[in-house]
Amino acid sequence: MPVTTTSAAIHITPIVVKTFLNHAKRKGVKYKDGDTTVQGWDDILYDEAFHIVKAFIELGTKNTVESLQAFTNTHVPAPFWCAVVPVKIPLSSCNKAADALIEWFGPDELKRVVGGERWWQIRGLEWIDGEWITEKAYLKDTEAAHDEELTEDEKTILRMGHLDRVMLYVHGGAYFWGSINTHRYQVIRYARKMKGRAFTVNYRKAPQYPWPCPLQDVLAAYFYLIHPPPGAVHEPVPPSKLVLAGDSAGAALCLTVLTVLRDLGIPQPAGAVLISPWVDLTHSFPSVMKNAETDIIPPHGFIHKPSTLWPVHPKPEGGYTRVVTTRTNPPPQPGHADNLKPDDEHIKDQVDQRSAQSAEKGEDVHAADLQDRPEEVLSQREMQDQGGSKPAAPKLPQKSFASVGAEEKGDGDIVPDVWEPKPPKVLMEDPNATPLELRAQIQLYATTEQLSHPLVSPVLQSSLGNLCPLYILAGNGECLRDEIIYVAHKAAHPTEYPARKGVLREGRRQQENAEKFKTPTKVHLQVFDDMCHVLTVFTFTESAKYAYRSIAQFVKHVTDNSEAHLRRNPFPELHRPPSEISESESEGEAAGPHLNSDAKKSHRAKRRERRSAARVGTDSPNSDRSDVDLYRATQTAVEEEVRRGEAEKLPSQATSSETAQEDSGEDITAVLMIRERVDVLGKVRSMEPVEEIEALRLKPHEIGLIKEAPVRRWLSGQEAWDKKYKRTADHVLRRRRHYEAKANRLLEHAKEQGLIHDEIRPQQSRLSTGGSISSGSIGEVQSDRRWGPLDLKDENPPPSAIAGRRDTSEAVALLKKSIYHNAPATHRTVPKLKTSDAVRAAFDPHDHPIKPPQQSVSEQQIRAQFIPMHGLRIWQSLVELFMRKSTKKVEHGKRHASDALHTTGDKISAVGRSVSDCVPSAS
Repeated sequence: MPVTTTSAAIHITPIVVKTFLNHAKRKGVKYKDGDTTVQGWDDILYDEAFHIVKAFIELGTKNTVESLQAFTNTHVPAPFWCAVVPVKIPLSSCNKAADALIEWFGPDELKRVVGGERWWQIRGLEWIDGEWITEKAYLKDTEAAHDEELTEDEKTILRMGHLDRVMLYVHGGAYFWGSINTHRYQVIRYARKMKGRAFTVNYRKAPQYPWPCPLQDVLAAYFYLIHPPPGAVHEPVPPSKLVLAGDSAGAALCLTVLTVLRDLGIPQPAGAVLISPWVDLTHSFPSVMKNAETDIIPPHGFIHKPSTLWPVHPKPEGGYTRVVTTRTNPPPQPGHADNLKPDDEHIKDQVDQRSAQSAEKGEDVHAADLQDRPEEVLSQREMQDQGGSKPAAPKLPQKSFASVGAEEKGDGDIVPDVWEPKPPKVLMEDPNATPLELRAQIQLYATTEQLSHPLVSPVLQSSLGNLCPLYILAGNGECLRDEIIYVAHKAAHPTEYPARKGVLREGRRQQENAEKFKTPTKVHLQVFDDMCHVLTVFTFTESAKYAYRSIAQFVKHVTDNSEAHLRRNPFPELHRPPSEISESESEGEAAGPHLNSDAKKSHRAKRRERRSAARVGTDSPNSDRSDVDLYRATQTAVEEEVRRGEAEKLPSQATSSETAQEDSGEDITAVLMIRERVDVLGKVRSMEPVEEIEALRLKPHEIGLIKEAPVRRWLSGQEAWDKKYKRTADHVLRRRRHYEAKANRLLEHAKEQGLIHDEIRPQQSRLSTGGSISSGSIGEVQSDRRWGPLDLKDENPPPSAIAGRRDTSEAVALLKKSIYHNAPATHRTVPKLKTSDAVRAAFDPHDHPIKPPQQSVSEQQIRAQFIPMHGLRIWQSLVELFMRKSTKKVEHGKRHASDALHTTGDKISAVGRSVSDCVPSAS
């Protein structure tokens, strides 16, 4: 059964019951033992929500990637009380982003590492979906908004134009699932609390559109905001009024975008909020294994039921065994992938070895097929002692070796095109063991050999200095905790946490950046006790309430103050006098339809009375405080941290004797980094010294390695799936052959109908080519659409990219649309669809005889005919229920404290009167 609301309910309901029983049992044991410690699991709402989310993600692993993508990319209407306006980011913004990435990579890295400059620019839609979001209560009438020629959506965009604080939010989802629909309610909350507007982007996702496709789309959204293309209604958003924010994979994309902007000299935003950023896709930090039980990440990672899309090799047969004991000596060294930009000596060695073994076997031998004599294969320790190999750059898909001899130049040099990286070797825990060799792609976002690229795993950037202020949040119970802590310190101390030598050796730009960007980045790091990955999902917890308020105050501070001011102090907690937070911004007012102004005043007045009456005891474990109260307490705590010398100061100011008086009217300045932990009640405390943090004791050469424990954990799950879905895998292979035949027939018929295409276009092909349209054609040549699936000569897209495939339904849909509907500039004609193909399309539920076929669910939203109650709306309803329960608990606790105070006072008064009656008069 695919991922649907019904299947999710069936799968999750037993989990809810089981969690409730386990929770009651655990609380009973704590009560019996007299355990008074406060933990996140003590809250039944968090306990249930945690297991609901974990169960849903595990359900996704039992289904195909496309099924999970379709469920989480289904369009869900926005709540009526918010202003949510869909927009389309045009191809012109996409092309501007592509040009920036082409400049960043350079021609050699584009060819060797990325696989070319064309395939990742290919997309199904003529736009990227985006949304403007704010509260309806914040809209303002303008004269331009009454223009009769404008649509209602365009008028709404103009009515929110006065809100100069803008958040560009990039959703998470492991780079392959999730959408603007899954995160809309969270973004609405940000917009409300920061009293501004937010913009979200539905970027293309892996594995159909792997790295660097999502990166291009997020860059396009940034350019769309700061440089609106013709036809856009909004005014340009100054970078100084813009904050990048994201969670998980989205947060990592934000960090990567910042490094690209910095490297190219493009203005950066005012700041960035990184919530649980996934910055190390090699899984080389300890918490990846240690925190598996306390996180929502599936136990074996993201493995899935086989489909025509994923895994690339559905069956571990025919030379595609997932993991084997290595049959060759270095290169590469254990823990590394092979080199994509080798020197002439390495190229010649491999060519000679492959030529010799090809002659022996009488067939082509690829790099993955090479074998040394078994008795000559060394142990890991011997390989490391031998040395002589370089940590590798990413890998491209393999090419045939049939013409190796023809690749030799007359002077004896070997053309690098024949080079094929050997499979990565796994770093073993036992140094005397023979290393394993990884032959399958583990992550959906990038090939295994690409995982160590700095734009894939930002923790491997040579420098994270010279960036805008960063606010980084992590859960202490999440698998990514260690890499998040490490990347925060790396940004604040770029020279103390260098990249390993292999990254510097293989990347020209990384070498330059290590010397060029040494200015520390201002960082506020907070690690939340007992919280899992992306704690902001659980909006009803005290930790999340504090986090939302703190994020909103950070956005306000960096967008409301000048660049010069932020150089002195980018931290809102150190702003003096403290920023005002209106009573209406308290978490006590749950997100939802707003009360009218009179009702609001009455509601706030009653609440203030109850708060003042319940002032006694607000620091007890059972007394919940509003997010505003929590934040105000944090301001005081941070000031005390600075006074005690626990906050890191800028090197030049390390011995400064600056004082921090709240009534001085001046910010507390010269602070470089604030390092804190936050308990489950939202109270902050200083983080332990650097020396006591395990993640910060790792050496540069230990980071970004492929290690045994994560590989074996993934392999155990993948092997179980291979066995469970063996018959499904056989069916997948048959379906792939079906789609390949369909694609070939489509191409043959297009040629018969008059398709004319230039396989290789000169650079000016990016301009309008004046393509012609066949009589009866329903399509057009789009001058802004640079490339299509037929433009991949000399390109090497990753194996999962549908731009280079013909064996999935989505690849065929992309091909058909690029031929018959929205042709790229390289097409000279747009043919008419053949009648027989139109008839077939009429009977295909995923096709249409006239309209373009539905594009990949990783890109195009699913728009159901009717949505009685989609799972995403059910989840939001649960969150709102938990919020109301949490709010009621707060109010109940305050009323209880107030009643107890009055009762105690009455008793004391009564005792006092009794005593006075019993004491005889002095006379």
